[in-house]
Formats: sequence, C-alpha cells, structure tokens
Amino acid sequence: MVIMANDVKKKGVSYFDTLFEKFSEIVISVRGKNKYVVVPFEEYEAYRAYKLDTAHEEAMRDIAEGNYHTDTQKHFDTIEKALKDV
Repeated sequence: MVIMANDVKKKGVSYFDTLFEKFSEIVISVRGKNKYVVVPFEEYEAYRAYKLDTAHEEAMRDIAEGNYHTDTQKHFDTIEKALKDV
C-alpha cells in the first residue's frame, strides 16, 4: 500500500494501525517518489535476524575460504581509506 507523506502528517502514525489491518507493509511516498517502508515491528525483527544470519554465514564462508587477514595495520588502513572516501 502506497500512501503520501502528507497523509501521515494529517492522520498521524495511528493511521498505520488501520492500514495494517489490510496490508502487511506501507510505502510512504514523498513528492511522488517511494521513500520509506513501514512494517510491523515483529516483521522488522524477523528481517533483522535474517540479515544477521546472512552476515554470519558470509563471514564463516570467508573464514573457511581463507578470505580474511589478521594484520591490524592493514585493517586500519582500510578504515582510513573508507573514511576519506566519505
């Protein structure tokens, strides 16, 4: 379900409760472009757990394949480069 940001301003966040009776997610459009998605908190928690599980699986795969290093200076250099690119 797509709603306009102005609807949220007018009706408040309680409007979401009404919409969640019929829809599992709400897309908020700002100036004609879809910008935000609102989901019930339980669904967010499940999504977050999925993302963490995926990240863990990727890390374990990298370890198994030897795609990592233990050189702290190399790690700091990578962080510094990333910060400069921001």
